[in-house]
Amino acid sequence: MTKREQILAALRTALTGTAQVGTRIYRSRVEPFTRGESPAIVIEPVNDTAVQNTALPTLDWSLTVRVAIIVRGNVPDQMADPIVEDAHGKIMADLTLGGYAIDVQPQSASFELLEADQPAGVISLDYLVRYRTSITDLAIS
Repeated sequence: MTKREQILAALRTALTGTAQVGTRIYRSRVEPFTRGESPAIVIEPVNDTAVQNTALPTLDWSLTVRVAIIVRGNVPDQMADPIVEDAHGKIMADLTLGGYAIDVQPQSASFELLEADQPAGVISLDYLVRYRTSITDLAIS
């Protein structure tokens, strides 16, 4: 398993038990959520870029990860706030994500409010995760 997949799995584990979400945490889910499935969290990679470290036979990677919080209610962004607060705290509690990363840096938060059978919102939190691999093997550093 590549370090990228290990990092995404570590994020999912770290987010388990997030306020109001429990185990409704998904990797790259594309199916619509039913009313009963929210609030929920979706973790997905956005992009991953590498720079060769010329002093060592390694690649330094910058992985942008999106943690999307899906909620339903009259004021979706307000409803999501305690979930955002708890998720952010869980992500930032271990900046190495169990030893897979060099660092985790918050990048941005965006808000999408949608009309549905009940007002819905998707609050996306983007994090930059820096990690290192071997030039020849994406699973080791």
